[in-house]
Amino acid sequence: MTRVKVCGLCDREAVRAASEAGADMIGLHFCPSRRRVSPERARAILSGLRSRPLVVGVFIDPSEVEVEEVVRLVGLDAVQLHGSEAPGFRSPVQLIKALKVREGRVPDAEGWPDPLLLDSWSANQRGGTGQAWPWEVARPLAARRQVIVAGGLRPDTVAEVVHCLRPWGVDVSSGVESAPGIKDPELVFRFVQAVRDADRELSAFPR
Repeated sequence: MTRVKVCGLCDREAVRAASEAGADMIGLHFCPSRRRVSPERARAILSGLRSRPLVVGVFIDPSEVEVEEVVRLVGLDAVQLHGSEAPGFRSPVQLIKALKVREGRVPDAEGWPDPLLLDSWSANQRGGTGQAWPWEVARPLAARRQVIVAGGLRPDTVAEVVHCLRPWGVDVSSGVESAPGIKDPELVFRFVQAVRDADRELSAFPR
């Protein structure tokens, strides 16, 4: 089954929508971003929820001390690094390294644990770009590693990625928003359903 991560959540309603739609993971930004939330705000958003997907904290070039503090305060299940961090970065929870596909080339992933996240490169944006990239170039890596595909995915395009790569996971943010930072519950539901439908279509054709 392809894991679904809905990223850039900013409020309790978005967390609830992602959870009810069946998302496996949600992402909270603790880095420079239009969707940034403070650790205190994130803790308040998550408090009192009966059930929720796994919570991933997104950082850009943090210190190991900062990550440890936010993990402890918020109760993160995983940490996603989106900057120029080097292999060997220590995290108290599961680590997800975001690698940027530039000019059709997938960066070297050696030294980083699974899962890996592949996103599109931008000269002026260090976090998620919301731009698609040529997914087929990731086939060799996706065949041997746990890869999460991000970048420009929407409810009407994510099935193509699942069919093309059969990735470990997919990640969406702007593709399910009505405005920057405002998740549309209907789009979130349609995105998750598109992934589940693609999984069912592929279930008769195992690798």
